[in-house]
Amino acid sequence: MSTRYLRFLALASLTILADQVTKVLARRGLEFGVPETVIQGYWDWRLSFNYGSAFGLFSGMGAARIFLTIVGIVAVVAILGVLRKAKDDQKWLTSALAFVAGGAIGNVVDRIISGKVTDFVVWKVGKHEWPAFNIADVALVVGVGILLLDVGRDQKRAQAEAKTAEPKSSSTKKK
Repeated sequence: MSTRYLRFLALASLTILADQVTKVLARRGLEFGVPETVIQGYWDWRLSFNYGSAFGLFSGMGAARIFLTIVGIVAVVAILGVLRKAKDDQKWLTSALAFVAGGAIGNVVDRIISGKVTDFVVWKVGKHEWPAFNIADVALVVGVGILLLDVGRDQKRAQAEAKTAEPKSSSTKKK
């Protein structure tokens, strides 16, 4: 098995494991809707459930569970297609794809098993709160962030390699 597949499998598996373990701990240890302060005024643990996608999108849609499960599965299949075309030395791309796939699978597992996604991390500043999230969501954001930072990097490297491989022009030949 090539190194990109091993890297992908390891990171995606660790992401899914961390996500599912923390969700189980949150469901067992937190009371729904009751905050437990981690850092006063900035960070709470608070169990909530999301029946939609990010920021509660599609939560009012009757078929949201099915729709979002299909979207997650299609995304993972597309990621595997990109991974197949990647090269072993594309470590950042492989890592990013693993985080996105692991995050997507983590939330799909929740939707399939319980029809809702478990969220439990709440960040806030003063009275402003961001929507609750989970480890799968963090993995998705980190993966997409790496992809955005990595965009064009391989093209630039290929162009640089092409320039160094070009034969010297006739004006630099010895006379």
